Amino acid sequence: MGRAQFDEREVVHAATNLFWQYGYQAVSMQDLVEGTGLNPGSLYLAFTNKEGLFAASLETYIAESCTRLEDSLADSKSVGKSLCERLEGMVDDATTRDFCSCFLVRAQLELAKDSDTHTELLQLVQGGFDSVKAIYREAIAREYGEDKAEAFASSLMLHIFGLRVYGYQNHSKEQVLDTLKLGLYWLPW
Repeated sequence: MGRAQFDEREVVHAATNLFWQYGYQAVSMQDLVEGTGLNPGSLYLAFTNKEGLFAASLETYIAESCTRLEDSLADSKSVGKSLCERLEGMVDDATTRDFCSCFLVRAQLELAKDSDTHTELLQLVQGGFDSVKAIYREAIAREYGEDKAEAFASSLMLHIFGLRVYGYQNHSKEQVLDTLKLGLYWLPW
């Protein structure tokens, strides 16, 4: 049997959008067939099953997110100011009506409920978090020194996760930003 001809990246992006919006459990194979435009045989041939497509979605999201993050921090004159701008953008996102959090955070929260069943997917998510933290740590070390890099990167990750979950609450942009400034006092707000 020949390999199906389609743009795998487009299929993974379409599936990611479905998983991101509705969650892993809520998306059926029929939803994936309709959302990607592929027939079930092509999806199964390329990804084995829904879990395989979800893993591909996570891997692609992690790789693309890390590349964007690395690029934005590498090009910045000030890591601190770049982090402030990123956080302000996250606050803007979190205080909009159609806020949809971070795909990794959403996946972590959903999969953790059934961690025995989703061990490999949870490891993928954790690897994504570890990769993001390592990028932040490296950038922070350049500007703030190695001695503070680990603690500051951990603090930043904690605040970002909190923002991604807290964003579902009905808070003003100013209130959320003031809270971040208080907790991340070391940044040049």
